[in-house]
Amino acid sequence: MPFTLRQLAYLVAAADAGTIVVAAARMHVSPSTMSDAISELERIVDTRLCVRRKAHGLTLTTAGDRVVADARVLLRGAQELYVALNSKADQLSGPITVGCFPTLAPTVLPPLLSAFATEHPQLDIDVVEAPQDRLAQMLESGRVDLAFVYDVQLPRGVHRAKLFALPPHVLLPAGHRLAGAPHVQLEELAAEDFIMLDSPPSSTHTLSIFDARGVTPRVRHRTGNPDVVRTLVGRGLGYGMLIQRHMNPDAVTGFPVVVKEIFPAVPPLAIDVVWSADLRPTRRIEAVIDFARRVQWPPIPSVVGA
Repeated sequence: MPFTLRQLAYLVAAADAGTIVVAAARMHVSPSTMSDAISELERIVDTRLCVRRKAHGLTLTTAGDRVVADARVLLRGAQELYVALNSKADQLSGPITVGCFPTLAPTVLPPLLSAFATEHPQLDIDVVEAPQDRLAQMLESGRVDLAFVYDVQLPRGVHRAKLFALPPHVLLPAGHRLAGAPHVQLEELAAEDFIMLDSPPSSTHTLSIFDARGVTPRVRHRTGNPDVVRTLVGRGLGYGMLIQRHMNPDAVTGFPVVVKEIFPAVPPLAIDVVWSADLRPTRRIEAVIDFARRVQWPPIPSVVGA
């Protein structure tokens, strides 16, 4: 084989980073070393794999796209061979990168980083929190091995396992006129300010709920942080809608908020663990999936009008 795994790794890193300089920093080599290795790879295969322009980064050619896709599989296999040769037969070891949608992190990560890590102390678990579209890209590129996401707008080319589901709920200030009501209708809140969790696909899902009721929310503030939603609601700046339920909503904000079920009932939204359908899962990935299926996740609350 005239080319090396290192040359392939440099090409994949450059494709992921979009520039030689950034990729070289990630790989802890000089830009000239990486550039020369990619040029040598192009000479060996007698094909231009990428176009490099100063101040414009690096763009793969059609041939480069194919080589990078095949190189990912080859590099993954080489990594697994190395891990297998340096592991005991009955013990999992090596790196695994887990992606997680940010609002799911408080629920998903604690058992993963405690109980699972205790079961497999030789695993090197790295966690990446990112929006759902970014996680899809990272799964495709192999930057993450699997991801915990909402079952909304999932990309093609992934396998998935449903873990649990939660219905959306409304957050109200403690002094709100509906704070003592058994439930709320979105129509009752249409004229009030709405604090929106603006983090796709959560925002898309939320707007679809309003749209199904023929209601247009009066969005006053947008934030990508659910704790900010709770804080602004607690301060009386509007109402909010979230999926994840804090064990004690007041503990985060310092201002009391009231959780209300929506009537008529809104279908629960599933939380899934997803992994690439194009790549065979490693033993480490299979172990995380198996663990996730065994965890006692939060039960679905009783839904008014279900």
